Amino acid sequence: MEKSNLHFNLLGTSFSIAADEDPAYLESLLNRYRIILENTRKSTGLDNEPLKLAILTGFLLCDEIEKMKNQNSKESREAEQRTLNMIARIDEAIPQ
Repeated sequence: MEKSNLHFNLLGTSFSIAADEDPAYLESLLNRYRIILENTRKSTGLDNEPLKLAILTGFLLCDEIEKMKNQNSKESREAEQRTLNMIARIDEAIPQ
């Protein structure tokens, strides 16, 4: 895949990155970051402290990822248990 360029202009700094990802995907990540950044800014009032705001936003995004991983893990365990229960019920219903 060809490298995509993404330009950042956040928190008083500006730079570009190149990544082996679809440009639309990179834009969606940046938009998600901007949403969390703005929510963090509103809830904390850290308007004039960009480093603290960036760190706190990163921390909140990490929290979001961990919660999603835990939820997916829980759902996976539940699906596995349901599958095992169905197999046990099928085994009971089919004469051996």
